[in-house]
Amino acid sequence: MSYYTTIDGKKLDKNLMELAEKAVKGTGDGRISIADAEGLLKAVKDGGIYTDVEKDTMEYIRDNFQWTEGADKWFRTQISSWAAQG
Repeated sequence: MSYYTTIDGKKLDKNLMELAEKAVKGTGDGRISIADAEGLLKAVKDGGIYTDVEKDTMEYIRDNFQWTEGADKWFRTQISSWAAQG
């Protein structure tokens, strides 16, 4: 099993992509909520460092998925704060 998926020639974190896809399907309004963003942040932090693949993946998710305004702001604040500590 691969930990990565490739989109447009870029290696991305498969788990983060699956979390984002799951977040916008099913119930809700098709946007990533604060609760979804919390799950994404937890998945990013699980390895203890913010890897280049994770950065590329989150950039892709931010650019290609709809976020609620609150979730986007919350995630950006949290990831910046956590990455600055590392």
